[in-house]
Amino acid sequence: MPTEADSLSPSPSIPADTDRPAPGRWRQVSLLGGLLSVDNGESSVVSVLFPALRTALGLPLAALGALTSVSKLVAVFLGPLWVLVAQRYPRKTVLAVCSGLWGVWTMACGLAQNYVQLLLLFTIAAAGVAGGGPLANGLLADLFDDGTRGRASSYLYGLAAIGVGVSGPLLGQLADTEDGWRYGFFAAGALQVVAGTLVLLFLRDPGVGAAEPQLGANTHPSVRERDLTWARIRELLRNRTLLVICGQRLFTGQFVLLAFGVTFLVEERGFSNAAASTITLPVAVAYIAGTLLGGVVTDRLHRRNPRTGRIRVMQCVLFAYVAMAAVTTQIAWSSPAVYFLLFALVAAVQSALPGINRPLMMAAVLPELRSAAFALMLSVEAAGWAVTTLCVGFIGDAFGLRTAFLWFVVVLTSIGALLITLLYRTYPRDAAAVQAALDRRSATAATL
Repeated sequence: MPTEADSLSPSPSIPADTDRPAPGRWRQVSLLGGLLSVDNGESSVVSVLFPALRTALGLPLAALGALTSVSKLVAVFLGPLWVLVAQRYPRKTVLAVCSGLWGVWTMACGLAQNYVQLLLLFTIAAAGVAGGGPLANGLLADLFDDGTRGRASSYLYGLAAIGVGVSGPLLGQLADTEDGWRYGFFAAGALQVVAGTLVLLFLRDPGVGAAEPQLGANTHPSVRERDLTWARIRELLRNRTLLVICGQRLFTGQFVLLAFGVTFLVEERGFSNAAASTITLPVAVAYIAGTLLGGVVTDRLHRRNPRTGRIRVMQCVLFAYVAMAAVTTQIAWSSPAVYFLLFALVAAVQSALPGINRPLMMAAVLPELRSAAFALMLSVEAAGWAVTTLCVGFIGDAFGLRTAFLWFVVVLTSIGALLITLLYRTYPRDAAAVQAALDRRSATAATL
């Protein structure tokens, strides 16, 4: 909780749902969404084409867990570092480089001749992608006020899902092509470079805190923007809402199901690699629909109940996900169409989360600390993801993916859903503290 805000109002204040912030902001989100849709291109190639990659290089199932986990472990350290770099250089430039132009390393993955080379190049490629999430979410918070951040976050991640939905089936068609996985890496990296170039040329950074009604784009810079120092980072680590959300992200298994989904259908349910990869299309469509609908619904519930509206929705979504994941992975269905439907429903439920937890974080953290907060959250999430995927790879080799999913998707996510209960106490106080701090800055700005 911000130390400069000791006077707490009863509940977080909700700015009016207006279009006051930066003109063309939805166009800016489109650029950010396009970048996020391709900035995990190397992971998409591995998750979709791993059966073909496994055959070509003679890899065990545990290699999929290792490749996925190493990219997440790199993000634990590199995500915060990119945020610090963005303190010295323009945010959009850093974002374009780390999340876009860095795609040359994704292309280099296609040149790997053995597992060691692939692992090394894959790690380097993932090092750049680590900065995309924190910086994009920080920019999003400065483009939209609290009343529209749920919708904006949903739009951002909905656009990101479009890339997955389109690329998945296309990558799957490379499964039966000689060295098709190499072409997958080449194409994914090229798209990252193109997206990074577009961000560099056309994205406009509104400035830190530009969407806050107390500050605004015209507020004196000495009040509106503050450097990220170690003292401020220590202050951030005392934010209880951030710590609870980080705890929940540590116990999340949703990403494991997506990473191993195609392999699960091939090895456990007898699909061909090409047929299994087509599941990414209905998953992406459902994800986009669930994302957009979830953001709109969550914003409305938040305006009706700003203290706990988003928290209640988040907990319901997590428990619904647990139920759907259990039905999808623990029961052997006879029809492929059933799996397509179930995976789509799982994606639709999961997709509501960015429109809930991102605005929660933005409301409970001061503007200049938001990118750092997202870097911390995504680092913790990456660490949990890394450990979980490693465990799923080894448990999957020993006992099968069905057993691994039971413990590391169904049970683990249930624990995370229970942790969210703590937010009912922490979030209203932290969000009110932020508003009190911004009110004091607004009073200070009026005297300058």
